[in-house]
Amino acid sequence: MKPEYIEIAKKSILLSNVPEETVLRVLSSSSVRRFERGETIFMQGDDATTIYIVISGWVKLYRTAMNGAEAVVEVFTKGHSFGEAVAFRGDCYPVSAEATTSCKLFRISAQNYMDMMRKEPDMCLSILAATFSHLHSLVLQVEQIKAQSAAQRVAQFLYSMCKPGCLNCTVTLPYDKVLIAARLGMKPESLSRAFGNLRKVGVTVNKNHAEISDTEKLRIFAQVDEE
Repeated sequence: MKPEYIEIAKKSILLSNVPEETVLRVLSSSSVRRFERGETIFMQGDDATTIYIVISGWVKLYRTAMNGAEAVVEVFTKGHSFGEAVAFRGDCYPVSAEATTSCKLFRISAQNYMDMMRKEPDMCLSILAATFSHLHSLVLQVEQIKAQSAAQRVAQFLYSMCKPGCLNCTVTLPYDKVLIAARLGMKPESLSRAFGNLRKVGVTVNKNHAEISDTEKLRIFAQVDEE
C-alpha cells in the first residue's frame, strides 16, 4: 500500500483522531479499488457492509425517486469518507454511489471496523465525528437552497475552490456542469443563468474554467463568513 494513500486516509474525519498504529491496522485489512468514470460503487438498497475513503477522484451519492428522478445528495473527493453510519447498523445503503471521474477508494470492512471499535474507544468517537460532519453538510445544503439565490450558491461553490489568500484566480470545475447544478439543487439552465449573473462580480466561465478577478467581491456576494 502506497505511503501517500495512508497519509490521505489518516487525514480523513473517520481516522484523523485515531492513533496511528490503529489506523495502520484498519488499513492493513482494507483494499484499494479503482473505479472508472460512470462505474457504480454500490446501489441504493444494497447491504451496507463497506466503508469508503476517497484516495483520488470524485464520487457522487444520489437517490433515485419512484418516478426515476435522480437527486444528488453529496459529492466527495480526496480524503472524504462515506458509508460509515449505515454500515454499522447492518442496514441497506439509502443512496447509490457512482464514480463521477476515475477514482481510487479504500474499501474497509464494516465488520472489521466494529470488531476494533470494541477494543479502541477512539474509533467510536471517530464514527460520531464522521456522522456529525455528514449531517452538518446536509444542514448547510438545506440552508443554501432555502436562503440563497442560485447565483449565491454558485458563488459559494466557486469561492470554496479558491486558494486562500489569492486576490484573483482561475479555478477548474471539478466535474461536469450537469452534476454541479444537481449538487447545488438547480437545473442546468439555472446554473447557466447563475454563471451569467456572476459576471457582475468579476467571474467569467469558459468551458470548465472559471476566472475570478476579485475573490473578496465573490465572497461578499456569496455571503461567506470568514473564520
